[in-house]
Amino acid sequence: MTPEPTPAEQEEPSAADAAPRALPGEETGVDLSADLLHRAALGDEDAFSRLYDETAPQLFALIRRVVRDVAMSEEVLQEVYVEVWRQATRFDARRGSARSWLCTIAHRRAVDTVRSSEAARRRDSEDGLLTLEQQVVDVQEEGIMRVESGRVRQAMRTLTSAQSEAIRLAYFGGYSHREVAALLDIPVGTAKTRIRDGMIVLRDRLGVTS
Repeated sequence: MTPEPTPAEQEEPSAADAAPRALPGEETGVDLSADLLHRAALGDEDAFSRLYDETAPQLFALIRRVVRDVAMSEEVLQEVYVEVWRQATRFDARRGSARSWLCTIAHRRAVDTVRSSEAARRRDSEDGLLTLEQQVVDVQEEGIMRVESGRVRQAMRTLTSAQSEAIRLAYFGGYSHREVAALLDIPVGTAKTRIRDGMIVLRDRLGVTS
């Protein structure tokens, strides 16, 4: 006859009972962030809170790399999660991961903040365009050329949007090549090339020699 188990043996938990419970999605290999995002889209505040805890450090690092200012980066991060809460139903896992979707929102918000800040700076420092019309700075050679306003407008229109954006940041914002690269999220070499090539076009259109 098999002896009956003792009380201690009856109460001893099995290995399965003792193991920590898997988080939602871990057992099936589903993206945890995507699972939490889908639940947040249904109004699950607890899931949204966990999503914040899971992803906020990564998004804050991305935002700060673009915005640079810590306090402003924190404000942008909060704006990002307000948008995520409102737009969670638009996430489509078939088009990419949840983290990629969140990073896209965060990067766009950060860039918009920088551009808005730069626009305010231009308004506060008289008329940035008028200044550019009077003086075009060659960032690469640090040469200064004085030209007529109409010709400058026409010359600027011949630049690509990438060249124009890089030159305006370098001129209006006074940023270095490395800072322009960080603001536009491009390699430093690419920023230098856009500024150099753009200034070559401007000098050619304006008939100015270095």
